[in-house]
Amino acid sequence: MNSVSSVSRVPVLAEEESIFEAEERRGFEIDFRALWLILKRNKWIIGGIVAAALVLGLVTTMLMTPQYTALTSIQIDQQAAQVLDTQDQVQPPSSYSDADRYLQTQVDVLKSRGMAIRVAQALNLFNDPKFFDEMDVAPPKDLSAGSQRQRNAVIHIISNNLSVDLPRDSRVVTVSFTSANPALAARIANAYASEFIKNDLQRKFNSTSYARNFLSQQLGEAKARLEQSEQNLNDYARQAGLIMTNQAGADGTTTTGSSSVTTASLAQLNQAANQATADRIAAEQNWRTVENTPLLSIPDVLGNRTVQNLLDQRATAQAALSQERAKHLDAYPTVQQLKAQLAEINDQINAIASEIKQSIRQQYETAKDRESALEAQVNAFKNATLTEQDRSVRYNILARDADTNRTLYEGLLQRYKEVSAAAGITASNISVVDQAITPAGPSSPNLLINLALALVAGIAIAGGVVFVREQLDDAIRAPEDVERKLGLPTLGIIPATEAEDMREELLAPRSPLTEAYNSLRTSLLYSTAEGMPQALFVTSSQASEGKSTTSYALATSLARLGQKVVLVDIDLRRPSQHRGFKVNNDRGLSDLLTSHGDIATVLQTTDIANLSFIAAGPVPPSPTELLGNQRMADILVELKRDFDIVIFDGPPVLGLADAPLIASMVGNAVFVVEASRGHRGATKAALRRLRTGHAHVLGAVLTKFDPKNAASDYAYYGYNYYHYGHQPEKS
Repeated sequence: MNSVSSVSRVPVLAEEESIFEAEERRGFEIDFRALWLILKRNKWIIGGIVAAALVLGLVTTMLMTPQYTALTSIQIDQQAAQVLDTQDQVQPPSSYSDADRYLQTQVDVLKSRGMAIRVAQALNLFNDPKFFDEMDVAPPKDLSAGSQRQRNAVIHIISNNLSVDLPRDSRVVTVSFTSANPALAARIANAYASEFIKNDLQRKFNSTSYARNFLSQQLGEAKARLEQSEQNLNDYARQAGLIMTNQAGADGTTTTGSSSVTTASLAQLNQAANQATADRIAAEQNWRTVENTPLLSIPDVLGNRTVQNLLDQRATAQAALSQERAKHLDAYPTVQQLKAQLAEINDQINAIASEIKQSIRQQYETAKDRESALEAQVNAFKNATLTEQDRSVRYNILARDADTNRTLYEGLLQRYKEVSAAAGITASNISVVDQAITPAGPSSPNLLINLALALVAGIAIAGGVVFVREQLDDAIRAPEDVERKLGLPTLGIIPATEAEDMREELLAPRSPLTEAYNSLRTSLLYSTAEGMPQALFVTSSQASEGKSTTSYALATSLARLGQKVVLVDIDLRRPSQHRGFKVNNDRGLSDLLTSHGDIATVLQTTDIANLSFIAAGPVPPSPTELLGNQRMADILVELKRDFDIVIFDGPPVLGLADAPLIASMVGNAVFVVEASRGHRGATKAALRRLRTGHAHVLGAVLTKFDPKNAASDYAYYGYNYYHYGHQPEKS
């Protein structure tokens, strides 16, 4: 007996996790091939929906009333032109860094309800009965002219048909209005431009008028406060006996009460006393210098011109005396005369020098007396000033209050004059660039745009329909759907055949059906790490999907490889495998389950070498109870011991408890799916039931697959592949 190693069963939880992980990985990828196949399968649905959308768009366009759009352009500058050379502080302009917000604010003003009301009033639209007809709008029922309901309806229509566009990096705003009447569209667009400018001027004038009224009121109050504060100041000065002088400030203004007469006198006397002290110090220093100095060494004496002349005369007299003494004796009359002359000159010099020295002393005494007198007066005025300062505290408070009121009054007066001058000369920073003209052609409906929108809508609707259809449709049409929809590997692809007896076609070694099942056999030989599972359970979600044929084909294919195979028909409700072998079903598996008989009693040989068969046997009243007892597990052990491979042809999964029960015992299952069969969720439900029974589903086998009709890549090469063996051999 050839032994085939059995595979340990993979935990169902791990298998499900791997499937979920694979689905998550696929979720992050775009499978363009799968999208193409979906489009190919649903091409008629997509084409029909898109065509219907295009027809609907065409019909809608033909039935729509033509609409005309008139455009006017308005330039909004940051600041208005300055007529007067004054700064407008009533409405300060926004900074250039805030230009975008300023322009957006103006756009919002254009779209406002207030502007719509101004335009309607300017064109008398509130009382125009033709307005609703010209706008191609049905008027509200029970509408009376001039009523609030009519006004609201008119404003609503104007706002809905108005469009304001501000291009990026531009100050030119385009105002457009759409109407069924082209002349009305142009009138309303131009009215928006003119009323917007009027509204801006009116707003500025109202702001200036309010500012003038406010300034006038504030000016009167400031004047009254100034007069009262000055009166209080004068009353207190008269009461306190204070005489204050006015002095000019640094800014050229006159400051009241900045200095009193006593303070001014003290300052002058203090300055004179300081100067007297300096003069006394200088005179005293001069006297101390000459007090003990010889007369002819005093600088003032030497600098005296008379002394200088006398010194010259003395020098001349001494020279003449020296000459005479050289000739005569001292008793000589000429010598005596010159001596007397020289003595007289010396006396004169001494007298003048003494007078000069005495005058220096006299200057020192005079400066000293003047300093003493001024210091006495300064001390007297100091006492008077200190006394006056005590009385000046209240005066200074009143004086500062008067100065503050005077400054405020002068500022308000200047601002009032500026605002009054600029009140009637208001310039607008808004101007019309292009006025609206009556449009020559309609702006809507646009056939090309409507068809393009209909095409986009049709594609979107078709995409939604296809998406919902694909989500609800679990039919397996192509091999790639097995992994995408079921999360299972594709073990084999069995082509559809027109043969009445598929078993006869399986006897042909080179038929497409045989080649397909040989490929399935090869996939199972490598389905696990240990090779071909020793026990294999073949099932499907519903009946007639090809599981019995698949079981038979696998058994015969493995038997041809020399494996000792037994095929067990375990469908105890509707057995069919015995008809293929053309044997009776009077004994079989049900007999073994209801007794402890030997397997050899129900084992039947076949025409195929190494292949044995066990029929289902008579249909029992309760198949589920028979399959769930211990006897079934014992039979499975005996079969594994006696055969290399045991294949169970089982019942379908849905609606029965047999298949999950058998799958839990066998462990390894092959899931058969019929191609292009609408299962309505049956396939996924069947897989969930098998996994609940802890079965290891090796993969899926796609049966009755027609590559010509399948929207799949297999349609390009599948037909030739399956008929490769039928091509004539070349000599």
